[in-house]
Amino acid sequence: MVQPIISCQDVWKVYGGVAKAGDGGACSDVVALREATLDISEGECFVIMGLSGSGKSTLVRCLTRLIDPSRGKIVVDGADITSASERDLTAIRRRTMGMVFQNFALLPHLTVLDNVAFPLGIRGIEKKERQDRARVLLQTVGLSGRENHYPSELSGGQQQRVGIARALSCDPKILFMDEPFSALDPLLRRELQDEFLRLRAKLRKTIVFITHDFDEAIRLADRIAIMKDGGILQIGTPEELIVHSKEPYVREFTRHVDRSRVLTAKTIAQPANGHAPTRYVDGDALLYQFANEVLSSNEPVGVRHQGAVIGVLNKNDVISILTSTDQKAVA
Repeated sequence: MVQPIISCQDVWKVYGGVAKAGDGGACSDVVALREATLDISEGECFVIMGLSGSGKSTLVRCLTRLIDPSRGKIVVDGADITSASERDLTAIRRRTMGMVFQNFALLPHLTVLDNVAFPLGIRGIEKKERQDRARVLLQTVGLSGRENHYPSELSGGQQQRVGIARALSCDPKILFMDEPFSALDPLLRRELQDEFLRLRAKLRKTIVFITHDFDEAIRLADRIAIMKDGGILQIGTPEELIVHSKEPYVREFTRHVDRSRVLTAKTIAQPANGHAPTRYVDGDALLYQFANEVLSSNEPVGVRHQGAVIGVLNKNDVISILTSTDQKAVA
């Protein structure tokens, strides 16, 4: 069995010392994270999402041990970071983790090239090598020609690309991204999501991505963990969360999602019942990709998955899903 690159078992984060109203100044604990358990596979894009105060940022800070969990165990790339010394933890972070934050966190007095090369300088890599590597990364994120600019001379989207290039400079196995696009306007946000998908396909990194935007989550994620009040309510693929969730909170979150960009042919296929289709679509195709073909056909369209015919798509079923805002229509 393949071991997960991140394993989080029964992790809690409790803050004490908060005065409780009506108790004469007595203090009560605040539970920021409760019973968090999850496994993340190598190469997976795992999205942690929830509204403000749900515990998603607390969870990621525990996964990187930027804060110490109150209880539980976290293993990252085979190392138990909950028991690691500060020296060992620093080595683990440098070897394994890259981090991208919402506020970019660029050094204003350094050029774009030097910002990207900065982590390599901390590692003691000589100047020419770190600048050569930084140039390659800037080309990867589409910023060739901006090497000698300063952060203040870049747009918000360009600054975030610099932040991503810097996080990749030490070739980390895992990239942690804490709401990296939330401060950007919608058009720029969409552009960077496209860039993210391109980079992910090229670099094949494990990514832990925090967002409060479900549309962003389903566009980027292999799997999503939905959090509320410090706990993980459900973990699943975007399709599983939309089609099979029994959690009222999750169902409400997904109620207005564009299902045409989440549901696949194999999910909505119906039994063939003797039909012998003359046209087929791939089982992994998304609804928006094959809807017109089904709607323009005078007969059911077959669905093939992994070489086998698994069912058919009917025009009325497709119309029902495209026009429905009720999750029960696809459950």
